[in-house]
Amino acid sequence: MGLIVNGKWVDQWYDTKASKGQFERQESRFRDTISADPNSKYPAEAGRYHLYVSLACPWAHRTLIFRQLKQLEDVISVSVVKAEMLENGWEFDLENEQFQDHLYQHNYLYQLYLKAAPDYQGRVTVPVLWDKKTQTIVNNESSEIIRILNSAFNDITGNTDDYYPASLRPEIDQLNSRIYDTINNGVYRAGFATTQAAYEHAYQQLFDSLDWLEQHLASHRYLAGNQLTEADWRLFTTLIRFDAVYFGHFKCNRNQLEAFDNISGYLRELYQFKDVSKTVDLPYSKRHYYASHKTINPTLIVPLGPEQDFNQAHHRDQL
Repeated sequence: MGLIVNGKWVDQWYDTKASKGQFERQESRFRDTISADPNSKYPAEAGRYHLYVSLACPWAHRTLIFRQLKQLEDVISVSVVKAEMLENGWEFDLENEQFQDHLYQHNYLYQLYLKAAPDYQGRVTVPVLWDKKTQTIVNNESSEIIRILNSAFNDITGNTDDYYPASLRPEIDQLNSRIYDTINNGVYRAGFATTQAAYEHAYQQLFDSLDWLEQHLASHRYLAGNQLTEADWRLFTTLIRFDAVYFGHFKCNRNQLEAFDNISGYLRELYQFKDVSKTVDLPYSKRHYYASHKTINPTLIVPLGPEQDFNQAHHRDQL
């Protein structure tokens, strides 16, 4: 990780404030929205907006899933950074079409932040929702981007699937809060802890929540109501990386998810839903974590395993 200070890039892993060895995230700065109202600051238009993502980042992965589910592939274009995040933060590869900045041919993502706001100070994160017309960042908070994608472009695509239905919003919000604190961010709090006490606290909260989740999924097909919601997709992006990355790399090693019958079946169902599997790239994800976090993995050796098959039958239709 790193951050921009006085217009310059600073290579610093613990760029957020830390207390008693605990890892804490900085809040996102760009918080505008896109609206179906043609008179809004950022109206919904096909071809106007662009996503910058990493295929390793669970927060960015959320936006790719919603882009897929809401049939926005031809409406919102995408640029993907390289897997490794080194001394200059998220990088592009000008020699590789797959990892280029397709709009400006930047070398580094921090250059995009400075293009949007020359006075910007702080972390440089993915995802970034970019407006090609005004050449600035609309939003870099993943939880808000997925809600934009959930509804703002419905009139353009004709896809009215709703993953944040009004009737379930209180329940979804409550689920999101617990899952974010203890699972989504919980694996990072364990992995980046700098004291034994901070690590053990995060570890215990994580597995308490996974035990709760296993019990919940024994009698519920999805997290909220009888339909897939954003709560499921926010959880999915952590679960899909758990055994391959967080179990070993972040020392979240009480159990692999395969030890949880209900969670592992639920994970396979979500992976197999529509074209969500196209958004998953675990070799890229493993390379990012193991080849970027020198303080955790000084040798930068990327493990070959585990062997996983998310296409196995899940048998959750009976719930």
